Amino acid sequence: MNQMRTSRLSRTTRIRTHKPKKELGRVLVEPKKTDGKIDEIKIIPLGGLGEVGKNMTAIECGNEILIIDAGLRFPEEDMPGIDFIIPNVSYLEYRKDRIVGLIITHGHYDHIGALPYLREKIGDPEIYTGALTRGMLIKRQEDFSHQPALKINLVSDGDEVKIGENFNVKFFHVNHSIPDDFGVAITTIIGTVVHTSDFKFDATPLYDKPANYEQIKHIGDKGVMVLMSESTGAELDGHSLSEKDIQENLDLIFREAKGMIVAGTFASMINRIQQLIVISEKYGRKVVVDGYSMKTNTEISKELGYIKMQKGTQIKLEQVNDHPREKITAIVTGAQGEGNAALMRIVNGEHRHIRLQKNDTVMFSSSVIPGNERNVQILRDQLYRQGIKVYHYQMMDIHTGGHAKREDLREMIQLIRPKFFMPVHGQYSMMINHIELAKEEGVPEANTIVADNGSIIHITPEKWWLDKETAPSSYVFVDGLGIGDVGNVVLRDRQVLAQDGMFVIVTTVDSRTGRVRTSPDIISRGFVYLRENTELLNEVRKKVRAIVERKTVGRGPINWIYLKDEIKEKVGSFLFQKTERRPMVLPVVIEV
Repeated sequence: MNQMRTSRLSRTTRIRTHKPKKELGRVLVEPKKTDGKIDEIKIIPLGGLGEVGKNMTAIECGNEILIIDAGLRFPEEDMPGIDFIIPNVSYLEYRKDRIVGLIITHGHYDHIGALPYLREKIGDPEIYTGALTRGMLIKRQEDFSHQPALKINLVSDGDEVKIGENFNVKFFHVNHSIPDDFGVAITTIIGTVVHTSDFKFDATPLYDKPANYEQIKHIGDKGVMVLMSESTGAELDGHSLSEKDIQENLDLIFREAKGMIVAGTFASMINRIQQLIVISEKYGRKVVVDGYSMKTNTEISKELGYIKMQKGTQIKLEQVNDHPREKITAIVTGAQGEGNAALMRIVNGEHRHIRLQKNDTVMFSSSVIPGNERNVQILRDQLYRQGIKVYHYQMMDIHTGGHAKREDLREMIQLIRPKFFMPVHGQYSMMINHIELAKEEGVPEANTIVADNGSIIHITPEKWWLDKETAPSSYVFVDGLGIGDVGNVVLRDRQVLAQDGMFVIVTTVDSRTGRVRTSPDIISRGFVYLRENTELLNEVRKKVRAIVERKTVGRGPINWIYLKDEIKEKVGSFLFQKTERRPMVLPVVIEV
C-alpha cells in the first residue's frame, strides 16, 4: 500500500473461522518447548488481515521465529488525536529471544512505519531488505536518534539467505509503485512458504525491470506448501495498467499545458516521480519538489540512483520565479487533500514560493484513498474556482496503483501452484474474493486459509488448523510520544467529547453544614453556548444544589465520591432529557 495517510479506513470487522477461547498473553501461556523434532510450522499474522495497513507476520519453525514487515496504519475518523496504529507484538515480546530476523519487503510505511516503536519489544533483530528500503529505514531513524543503529543486511533479486537454523529465504523481484520490492520464498524442513509482498505484474514497467516470471515459476516447480498473497485488488477485474500507458497520457498533458504544472502524488511513488522528471526534461521544464516526505524520498532515491535527472533540471523553491512559469513543474505531496501538505498550501495561496494563475495545470497522479473523497473534492472545487486546468485518474489514465488486480492475482496462483492458499493484506471481502480466485485455479476449499490478526495457524504438509487460542491483536495506538497508553477507555472519552462535548460543574460545599456556599459554576465546551442558554443553566444550578443538600444536610460525614457520582448521573439524565445530547459531565466538589 502507498506511503501516505491511508487513514479513514473503514472499521475493521473481527472475524475468525473458529471462536478463540483466549489470547496467548505475556503472562497467560509461556512458549512451548520443542523436543527437537519439527513437524509443523506456525504462521501468526499480527496485522494486515481484515484491514489495509500495519502489515506484520511471524513464521515459527521449531524454536525460531522469522518476521515479515513491521508496518503501521493511520487512524480512522472516530479516533481523535491518534497519530497511527501499530501491531500488537505481545506474542513476540515474550518470545523475542527466539526471533532470528526481520524481512522488510519494501519501503512503504504500512510495511516499515512501526519498526522504531517495536524494535526493543522484539529484540532488535537483524533486518534483511533492499537498497532503497534500507535508505528509507536509515532516514526514518533520524527521528529516533536515541536508538542504536539498525542492523541491516542488504539483499538483491535472486539472493538466497540462511536466517537462523530453520529458514532458507530466496528473494525475488516484483513490480510495485516503489523500487526494490521483494517477494520471498521461505523454505523450512516442513515445506516452502511464499509471501508475495505488495505486487503487480507489469510487462512494460518504466525505470524498473519486469517481475522475473521464470524465477517465480521455478519456485512453484520446486513445490510450495503455502502461498500468502496480497488481496488489495482482489475485487477489481482485469490486469493493472502498465506504467507505459500512464507515461503516454502524462506526456499529452505536458504537451498541451500552457502554464505551470503542479503534480500531486504520493511521496513513495518513486517511479512516478521519475516519469514526471523525464517528461519535464523533454519539454524543457525545470523541476521543484516540495513536501517533507517528497523531498526526503527524492534525495534518497537520487543518492542511490533510483531517480536520475540531467544537470540543472532540479531547482530550489526560491528559484521558481526566476524562470518562465510555463517552464516549471512542481512535484508535491497533498493529493489526498491533507490540510498541511504542499498542494493545499498552494491552492489556498499560502505557499511561500508557488502561486497558481489561471490556466495553470494541476494533476492528481494518485487514486483517492477511501475516506478522503470529501477532502479531495473540496480541493478540486477550489482549483476550478481559480480557473485552473485539473486532471485526475477518473478523467484519464494518469495513475495506476501498485497492487495486483484479479488477473494478476490469478497469474501468481498459476505460477506458484501452492497446496495451501492464504490471502493477506486486505479487508475481509477482498480476502474472500481472493479465496474464490484460488478455488477457480484448482486449490481445494479445504486448503484455503481464512484467518484474522492474532490467529495462530498450524500447518503440516498434510493439513492446517487454527489454534483455539490467539495472539493478542488489539489496537496499539501511538499518540505523540505515547505508545499504547491510549486505550479503548481513553479513546471512548475522546469520542464522547468530540460528539457531545463536556459539561463541568464546580460546587463549593460547607463541610460543617453540608450546604452549597455559592451558586455552582458551569463550564461548557462543545455542548452549549452559555450566554444563549441561561435558562437551562439556571435549572442545572438549582438541581445541583438540591442534589447536594439532599445528600449532605444533617447526614453526618459526607461521602464525597458518592456525591459526585450522584451529580454526574442526575445532571447527565437531565441534560439528555432537555437536549437529547450526552455531554461528558465532570462534577467538581470543593469542600470548605
